[in-house]
Amino acid sequence: RRQKVIPQVASIDETIRQIASERCSVSRFGDGEILLTQASKNIGFQKGDPALAERLKEVLKSHEQGHLVCVSDVFQHLERYNRKARRFWRTHFFIYGPWWDCLLVPGRKYYNTFVTRPYMDFASKEDCPRWFHQMKAIWKDRDVVFIEGEKSRLGVGKALFDNVKSIRRILCPPRDAFDRYQEILNEAQKLEKTALFLIALGPTATVLAYDLFKSGYQAIDAGHVDVEYEWWRMGAKRKVKLERKYVNETAIGSEVADAGEEYRKQIIAQIV
Repeated sequence: RRQKVIPQVASIDETIRQIASERCSVSRFGDGEILLTQASKNIGFQKGDPALAERLKEVLKSHEQGHLVCVSDVFQHLERYNRKARRFWRTHFFIYGPWWDCLLVPGRKYYNTFVTRPYMDFASKEDCPRWFHQMKAIWKDRDVVFIEGEKSRLGVGKALFDNVKSIRRILCPPRDAFDRYQEILNEAQKLEKTALFLIALGPTATVLAYDLFKSGYQAIDAGHVDVEYEWWRMGAKRKVKLERKYVNETAIGSEVADAGEEYRKQIIAQIV
């Protein structure tokens, strides 16, 4: 199906540069977030909610300096992606293309959702090392706070985040996190404004990053970046489970080993 609105989407390189140089906050919209702009729809770990639907539409249409709205760069040139990804997006647009047409702002520049998914779906992997290296400038020497699902365990193993100043964690429900949204936001707002929030919490992260930005923080909807990094290091050809991190896109991804004492010491709050 031919889209009526073909958005201008920045490259992954430009998106990383913008985040790192300007300390921008980031909200990302993929297929799940678009689905949940309709309160009657559900995805695997987040039920539909009228308040969430309205907030997602608000964030998607927002245009604030210092806050990047990212969409998936799949509206043209699908040859960049592997066969499975191409098939997925063609099917998605056949069904939900009119939703995008209604929600996107014609002529608006968006940034690239694949900044946090720079490995698995691409046909060529040659740019992946550069992207991951550039990414590390975003959190270099920063006091980082992960807001994540109970078993997401961003940065466990620390390879991707070995250049941060410190790590703290706020653990949240792995399912229907938006039900506890105000509690999560209140907990985050207790922290100093110099903290960098990296959020792995599905569609809730899209809204939370925006609200924390409006409160004076830098907050990034980090999604699957850590999982993608681990897959890249492994040279994985398909989405596989990780020993100590929850991977919602694999059959037994919720079965995780103990994360260790250092991880437990980083937890400053639990909303589960």
